[in-house]
Amino acid sequence: MSNDARPTDSKLTEQTIEAADNLIRGPDSSRNRYSFGAYQTNGVMMNSRKSAISVAVDPVALITAECVTVTTAMRKHARWAHSSVSAILGGSSSPMNLSLQNSRPATPRDELANRRAGKRPSIGLTDGADDGGLANRWGLRGKPGKSMQDNPLMAGFGRLRRELTGCKDIHKFDTPSLLHPFLQVIQASATSAPITSLALVAITKFFDYKLISPESPRLPLAMQSLSAAITHCRFEASDSAADEIVLLRILKLMEGMLSGPGGDLLSDESVCEMMETGLSMCCQARLSELLRRSAEMSMVKMCQVIFERLKHLEIEAGEDMEALDEKTKEDMDTVTMNPSATANDAVKSSLAAPPTDSRPSTSFDKSRNGPSTPGMDNASEVGVAPASEASDEPPIKPYSLPSIRELFRVLVDLLDPHDKQHGDPMRVMALRIIDVALEVAGPSIAKHPSLATLAEDRLCRYLFQLVRSDNMAILHESLIVAGTLLSTCRGVLKLQQELFLSYLVACLHPRVEIPREPGIDPSLYAGVPQAPKLVKPPPSQSSSGRSTPVPVKDRQKLGMEGGSRKPDAREAMVESVGALARIPSFMVELYVNYDCEVDRSDLCEDMVGLLSRNAIPDSATWSTTSVPPLCLDALLGYVQFLSERLDDEPRYDGYPEVTQLREQRRRKKIIIQGTAKFNENPKSGLTYLSAHGIIDPKDPKSVATFLRGTSRISKKMFGEFIAKKGNEAILQEFMESFKFEGKRVDEALRQLLESFRLPGESALIERIVTTFAELYFDNAKPEGITDKDAIFVLTYAIIMLNTDSYNPNVKPANRMKFENFQNNLRGVNGGGNFDTQMLQDIFDGIKANEIILPDEHDNKHAFDYAWKELLLKTESAGNLVLCDTNIYDADMFAATWKPVVATLSYVFMSASDDAVFNRVINGFHQCAEIAAKYGMGEAVDQIVYCLSYISSIATESVSNTTLNTEIQVGEDSVMVSELAVKFGRDFKAQLATVVLFRVVRGSEAVISESWKHIVRIWLNLFVNSLIPPFFAPNRMEIPPIPLQNPSQVIDRGKQSNDTGLFSAFTSYISSYAADDPPEPSDEELESTLCTVDCVNACYMGDVFANVADMPVAALKPLIQALLDELPDDPSSVVITVKSETEPPMSPNAQKAPTGPTYDPSTVYLLEFCTVLALRDNETVEALGADVAEALQNVMRHTGSYHNIMISRTIFYLLHLLHASYEHDFLRVPIVLHTISSFKKDLLDKAAPLVLQGLTKCIKEPGPLRNEIMTSPDFWVVLRNLTSSAGSAQTVFEILEGVVVGSPPTIMADNYESAVKLLNDFASAGSVGSTLEQKRDKRVRKGAKGQQPKPTKDPEVDAAVARGVKAITMIYSLTTRIPVLMKQSHLESKEAWAAYWSPIFGALTTQCTNPCREIRHQAFSSLQRTLLSPELTSGEHEEWTAIFGEVLFPLIVRLLKPEVYSSDPIGMSETRVQAATLLCRIFLHYLVLLSKWEGMLDLWLKILDIMDRLMNSGQGDSLEEAVPESLKNILLVMSSSGYLVPPSQDPSQEKLWVQTWKRIDRFLPDLRKELDLDPKEVEKSLVSPTAVESENEGGEVAPVS
Repeated sequence: MSNDARPTDSKLTEQTIEAADNLIRGPDSSRNRYSFGAYQTNGVMMNSRKSAISVAVDPVALITAECVTVTTAMRKHARWAHSSVSAILGGSSSPMNLSLQNSRPATPRDELANRRAGKRPSIGLTDGADDGGLANRWGLRGKPGKSMQDNPLMAGFGRLRRELTGCKDIHKFDTPSLLHPFLQVIQASATSAPITSLALVAITKFFDYKLISPESPRLPLAMQSLSAAITHCRFEASDSAADEIVLLRILKLMEGMLSGPGGDLLSDESVCEMMETGLSMCCQARLSELLRRSAEMSMVKMCQVIFERLKHLEIEAGEDMEALDEKTKEDMDTVTMNPSATANDAVKSSLAAPPTDSRPSTSFDKSRNGPSTPGMDNASEVGVAPASEASDEPPIKPYSLPSIRELFRVLVDLLDPHDKQHGDPMRVMALRIIDVALEVAGPSIAKHPSLATLAEDRLCRYLFQLVRSDNMAILHESLIVAGTLLSTCRGVLKLQQELFLSYLVACLHPRVEIPREPGIDPSLYAGVPQAPKLVKPPPSQSSSGRSTPVPVKDRQKLGMEGGSRKPDAREAMVESVGALARIPSFMVELYVNYDCEVDRSDLCEDMVGLLSRNAIPDSATWSTTSVPPLCLDALLGYVQFLSERLDDEPRYDGYPEVTQLREQRRRKKIIIQGTAKFNENPKSGLTYLSAHGIIDPKDPKSVATFLRGTSRISKKMFGEFIAKKGNEAILQEFMESFKFEGKRVDEALRQLLESFRLPGESALIERIVTTFAELYFDNAKPEGITDKDAIFVLTYAIIMLNTDSYNPNVKPANRMKFENFQNNLRGVNGGGNFDTQMLQDIFDGIKANEIILPDEHDNKHAFDYAWKELLLKTESAGNLVLCDTNIYDADMFAATWKPVVATLSYVFMSASDDAVFNRVINGFHQCAEIAAKYGMGEAVDQIVYCLSYISSIATESVSNTTLNTEIQVGEDSVMVSELAVKFGRDFKAQLATVVLFRVVRGSEAVISESWKHIVRIWLNLFVNSLIPPFFAPNRMEIPPIPLQNPSQVIDRGKQSNDTGLFSAFTSYISSYAADDPPEPSDEELESTLCTVDCVNACYMGDVFANVADMPVAALKPLIQALLDELPDDPSSVVITVKSETEPPMSPNAQKAPTGPTYDPSTVYLLEFCTVLALRDNETVEALGADVAEALQNVMRHTGSYHNIMISRTIFYLLHLLHASYEHDFLRVPIVLHTISSFKKDLLDKAAPLVLQGLTKCIKEPGPLRNEIMTSPDFWVVLRNLTSSAGSAQTVFEILEGVVVGSPPTIMADNYESAVKLLNDFASAGSVGSTLEQKRDKRVRKGAKGQQPKPTKDPEVDAAVARGVKAITMIYSLTTRIPVLMKQSHLESKEAWAAYWSPIFGALTTQCTNPCREIRHQAFSSLQRTLLSPELTSGEHEEWTAIFGEVLFPLIVRLLKPEVYSSDPIGMSETRVQAATLLCRIFLHYLVLLSKWEGMLDLWLKILDIMDRLMNSGQGDSLEEAVPESLKNILLVMSSSGYLVPPSQDPSQEKLWVQTWKRIDRFLPDLRKELDLDPKEVEKSLVSPTAVESENEGGEVAPVS
């Protein structure tokens, strides 16, 4: 650089620093802030700023100052040192050169016309003469009297200043005129970099300070001129820093132009030139890294603005996007861009060497404008004076689709991996810019056909090749762009997306098994797929296409077969997958568009499998440590999206039917199986497909259509199959499916051979070629070919030509020439030759484009062919269905939940980070919510199983409870157990348990197989006193299930505060001596409390409440799980437990357990089952049979179980019997017989619950009550329990309900049993005699002056009370006897014996009861019974047995010494009562007896009894009572006319004689005393009725 330019160096240095600072801090930090988020105001895209920048200086003065600054700098340069000072002095009155006045600024249209004509664009007019000048000379140099011509560049500034004179409103000043002189400087190659920079600064100011606004005159023309100037900027190269400052200024100005007020006024040509300029700067390696990065950032900003305009074009076009494409079709070819990385040689030389005298110029004017000449340089300095008035230029069309498409095309073409001109740095830059374009307008690009075509074909093709690059920068950016492309344009990229994702899956899915970790059961992660479905073919398929939509060979041709990639590459790929997976609808779209389509791969399942497998921590070993959390995050995101959509309203409009997709998936599975079989054995494959209705084997067309249309068929097997003998019909139909009309023979053959692999056997090839030749000749009717044989030979020749041309083993020199090809076919066309031109076309076609057989080659041609095939399939595949709905979530989750749950389980087991735990917990909960919502029991079961396993307390056997120790602190107590301590130390297990019951709560109705794990957890918690038996109210009134008594109970509240070492040691020694476990430590107690808190946090009460209300169908699995946990063999119950009923042993005593052991867990299971089964009638019907069988199974082995379990089981059984009597799975006789078969000790222990159960069954009237009442076993049980003090009262209450209940249930079948039982209760009351006799003694002592001590025994009193009441109840039965006798239909004698005898037997028995109270009650009841009118009702005379079977035996027993001795004091009185009763009864029935033939014998027996009573010798009372009673009888009999002398009634002679004969034996004086002989005329007037009435209702007393 010359000395003249040095004064600007300091300014340039500042500008360089400013540019660097902008690059570091970002462009928004620069002085001129532009926001590229443009918005539209009145149709004009305006720059969005936080605050407008205003100018405080007068606009005209500011412009003038800028003019002076530029011209002053120019005059310091040697080239303009002798210029006129007119530009500095301003306006003049001298006339201008006429030609200059009439000149105008050159427009971009002029330049475009010049370029098309091959001319170099000129800056201005060049017709000014050297002699022309100003009238007055103001030059600072030169000879006096000679005027100096002003330089054209300087003159422009002078003219601008003159025109500004008098300007009041700068916004009304002509914009092209304002910019013109500055644009001349920018385009002049003679200017230096600092001067050009000053001109750029000035223009930037004009825009920043709003001196140029949307209202400025001729703004479109000015914008075009400015664009042309900066894109063709030329200046002399100086030092690199100054040069790059100019380029930075240009970049910033282009940014401002596009995003500023006139940005949307630019034409397509201007935009393309600006973008080309920016790209060229990005690509020039000679430029500094700082400048190239600045250029890239500017390109990003400008692309944001340009592609944002695409959205506005879209709004303007409305729905018809093709109309916009058609409208701009003419302009598409008028704009082109060709950025170059090697163009600006001047810049290269300036950067390479210091400046010299002959300075080269830097230019962005492209080489297409032709080489520059010295004359052109001179012309560039000719000044132009723009006209003030508006020109007649036609309106400029704002840029639209043509320039946007061209920019997109250029950016895409920069990605071509086979283009050696562009290096990887350029591709990285292009990828970044494309990514911005897609981010801004991706959906709009997909809507415009011209842009969508570029994206679908070239962009995808290049991207999918670049992702194979080992260059990490290329790979990373390619993945980002691919992800953005798919996230915004996937609707039109269905097959491309499948190809890309298939490649990622193939690359990322590891082929190694998940490593086994200690403590992690393989069943937890069994759902993680070892390989994706689309990667590994079956072993039998060695060299053919596989059962995938994109066969292996095709993917290899496309370069999409996954191979080993570096860890960083894998991480980048995972990031790409994760970004896609974070789109809420992405996975469901994969499911609908791929998994549910027959010819597509199961991408959704493979993606979930990929994320699941790589979320396992071991994936970090072949990738990076970031990969597992990235995959886990994506996987959990997928679950979260499903969870968030659960409550959304389903949307069905516009989406495929769910049932249709299910059918497609079903069909797809069959086809996959069938094609796999076909690829091994075609015959078996077709048989399988036929059996499932996919094809009709009898219809060759059906078979041919299926085989051709299914991409899963091996092309090799397909070719061999159709060519085999016997398949001619299928081959024929297959050929006919092609449309050969209008195709040349090689074109038809190409179409045919691309659908299958030619077999290797010549006979098979011949069969195919023959069929082809016939059909082609018939359908295509080719001109110039005579017959089918000619087609046959020509076809073979084409196949040979194709093989020869592309066989790598054939040397190029030896390959077939056209002459050889033509000679081979000489004379085969019906004896003539084929048309030479046709053969030439065939030859050229094969040489240009190989007929690629499937599964062959792996080169660029193969790639192009495979890509072309993919594009051809695009139309038939259709667009991707975008799914913003939740109607497919159920089916999708059903297909993908297994790897998700498996991964969550593995990660939960192996994780240690709280953040991971938190995410996994939410994942489990969301999975369970989804599964429960859609009724997927299998998924919920697996989740429950995994969490149960992790919880560590779902063990198959119940934990050991022998060392359980209860710690009491005040009123609270806690059971310290081995399980509680261990569980309290395991945080992960506690977390899993809380999550488990969080999952279970609300999902109870869906759970099925996994109930067994929950049940095991409940059992362990229950036996260790961590949960109660039931949180909900028990439907059976039964005490809680007793648990094992703790080995010791420690009251911490009473312990002293001495907790030193000696105290602890003493405690340990004392417990050791007592053979008790050591007292739990504080740490163990703390762990137990943690366990308690954890269990409380599970809210199991809510779970139990939900379980209690579950539908019957949902209860069945739970019942089954409970029953399955019961031990099959009673001997397997090994837990030894101290019963609550057993007395505590002394500390030092060691008592070996004897008898059956008690297992509270088994009781828990049985009770839980019973409670659930008893819920309502529906549960009884559905569940009762299984529960009853389990209960009865226990009862069959009563000797093997503890009495607590037996008693509770029979209680459950009786409750179930009560609820299920309508059903037949429980029978009353069996249940009652089981109870009656109990051994005495077992029955006594089980008595309370047995009786409670029986009471439940007979409480309400009904068939069940009647059946039980009439069962002998029922009465056996009651009689066996009568003797038990604890059960007697309950039994009696039951009996009372039977006898006197309403309605009464005494029937013929249970009458005798009830009487016997009542008699037993009365007999049991005899214990009261002891107290009575003691009371007598106390009374006697009291008579002697001693104070008697009251003696009370509640049990004895209760027994006596029951005895008395039993007598009353026996008597009450007499009212039922007539009814029972009538119902019995027995003979009178049998009926009397059946119903009266038991009552009399019981009452007479109790008349000798030692207890006076009972005895008195018995006598009273006996008397009322004997006097009962029902006794003699009817015509039978069996009632006369009351004397021989009742009264006589009673008196005989009373006369026995042992009876007398049982109550000596009271028994004498009883005898008197018995004698009196006998007499009274006789007199009562005297009238009836008189008609009975046995009257005499009965009377004589009575006299015998009286004799015995008189002579018993056991007291004076009888000796007085008997004669009196006899007197009574005799007087009554005499007065009634029964006992009269023979003289009065000869018929009574025998009675008279026998009576006195017998009386005289023991009362010889009585006859005389009564004086009833005939000599006595007086007779007693007392009648029997009168005697009876005197004593009615009271005790029997002698008649006085």
